[in-house]
Amino acid sequence: MTIENMSLWRQPQALALLMAASLTVMANATISPALAGLEQEFADVPDAGFLVRLLITAPSLGVMLTAPLAGWLTDRSGRRVVLLAGVWLFMLCGTAGFFLPDLKLMLISRFGLGIAVGLIMTAQTALIGDYFTGASRQALTGLQISARNFGGLVFIGTAGLAATLSPRLPFLIYGLSVLCLYAVWRHAPEPRRSGGGAGQAEAPGHPAWLVLVIAVSALQMLTNGLFFMMPTQLPFFFAAQGLNSALMTGAGLGLLSLCGGIAALFYGRLKSRLPHTVIFALGYGALAVGFTVLAQQGSATLSLAGAMVVGIGYATVSPGFVAIALALAPSGRRGTAGAILTASVFCGQFLSPFASTPAITRWGYDGAFGAAAALLALVAATAAAATVLAGRHRARA
Repeated sequence: MTIENMSLWRQPQALALLMAASLTVMANATISPALAGLEQEFADVPDAGFLVRLLITAPSLGVMLTAPLAGWLTDRSGRRVVLLAGVWLFMLCGTAGFFLPDLKLMLISRFGLGIAVGLIMTAQTALIGDYFTGASRQALTGLQISARNFGGLVFIGTAGLAATLSPRLPFLIYGLSVLCLYAVWRHAPEPRRSGGGAGQAEAPGHPAWLVLVIAVSALQMLTNGLFFMMPTQLPFFFAAQGLNSALMTGAGLGLLSLCGGIAALFYGRLKSRLPHTVIFALGYGALAVGFTVLAQQGSATLSLAGAMVVGIGYATVSPGFVAIALALAPSGRRGTAGAILTASVFCGQFLSPFASTPAITRWGYDGAFGAAAALLALVAATAAAATVLAGRHRARA
């Protein structure tokens, strides 16, 4: 049965899915504090510096290449088995880095971690659509963004402390996924199907659902590509200003995650009062303001404020992508929709440095951040215009 009009915090299915959502933020960034130590450990390996950095991007590549298969499996083999397999593989490949003696084997395990993330995110997205409807679904899409933000604070902060003892210790943090494995096994049953999810009548979806989901995913890829300038470029941005890069980057990303996590908690209430176009206009407007502030290259306080506003804007727009895609897709194709969304997130992350680094080289940080702000402002203006046009259409009707 679907879950509606009940507190999500009291629903074991919701908590299990939120735990699964928190795992995805661990994939790339958890071992970031250990990179310098790993580079020293494998100093005798040819191209060690390059290969160690690939440990961060390898999961994204794994997600991108295997997300279509994850969608196919989710729609045909069932959500539960795919989610359980993903969490199990996540725990196995994540902790493998603590034991593996060879850097290339570690890279293979990180690629496997990306496959696991693809399975988890795809099945989890489909289950949100199967278990929840209406306002509960809207609220949960916001809560999963909060789970990722707050999970990032906990996991990355813990990894930073662990890395001071040994560059291998952060890999053991992936072992916490055993708690998620139990929660999913205990509280995430396979939805009963008579074509639809969880005992519902089949939801036919929009006739052009695939084209529309791809369009929504393209916007999500652009959004994530611009947002990922934060973790990939902030360290160098602060260093260029003569600030303590490690301290400022930690503070900036921490405040960004905290503000984003808090903002996402209110998404359900916001969506109950406003349409998606208004929320997108507000969220992309906040993103544009945040990047504009960063482009000023002012004081440390001003830069941190810009990062905080970016976090709020990103958390405001992100839940809408999942909510829209689930509303568009037929019940039996939610796995495919989830796979497309998942691939777009990590494709944007993977491509971000390839676009932002040349832009910074050519125009400087002020020019690159300013260009990002202009593009985001254009999206915000488009969403605002769509809101006005929709209002006029309703008035005429």
